[in-house]
Amino acid sequence: MKIIFFVESYSSMVLVELVIKGISYSQAQSGAYALILSEQDGQRNLPIVIGAFEAQSIAIGLEEEIKPPRPITHDLMGQCFERFKIVVKQVIIHKLVDGVFYASLICERDEIEEIIDARTSDAVALAIRFNAPIFTYENILAKAGYTEQTPKGTGQKDNDWIKNFIEEQNPENNLLNNLPKASTAELKKLLAKLVKKEDYETAARVRDELSKRNALEE
Repeated sequence: MKIIFFVESYSSMVLVELVIKGISYSQAQSGAYALILSEQDGQRNLPIVIGAFEAQSIAIGLEEEIKPPRPITHDLMGQCFERFKIVVKQVIIHKLVDGVFYASLICERDEIEEIIDARTSDAVALAIRFNAPIFTYENILAKAGYTEQTPKGTGQKDNDWIKNFIEEQNPENNLLNNLPKASTAELKKLLAKLVKKEDYETAARVRDELSKRNALEE
């Protein structure tokens, strides 16, 4: 039994290389995007909900012909890394907690390797600019991945699955579209969730609504 447990634990920690398949946008959920990473030597896909700015940065990085007149944030970071001879060797999506993916940049400078925590969307945007490979662990892909081959009888297409995924991962959008009608308790709960997801731009909107109510109560 011990040998079986060891083999299973070891296999779950095997790194699987991913490639960027594309970015999906939900017409029904404003500002909701899903970054689709595909298993390089397999059929599984890993969808990750990202913000509009990160989606734009990743799209610009993928399009070699599109060059902004001034460097956007990830271009600036890439230029700083290069100027100080820091190379992004690879990106590892190493953890999934409550629907939030955590990633690390594996960097090297003067033959010294450093591991830097990063949001997955930022890590992917930088990986594009350094042509660095992206990996995740087998257990994460097994838990959150899906294949385009849907079960018989479901009638659900790949695009439908992605759309549903985005909508399921963004139930707070209903509140965001009706902030004045939401209760103070709901806004506080939503604010905490947005901060945890590191969606600070949207969190600022909720904070402003709470500040407005506090000012009226005074």
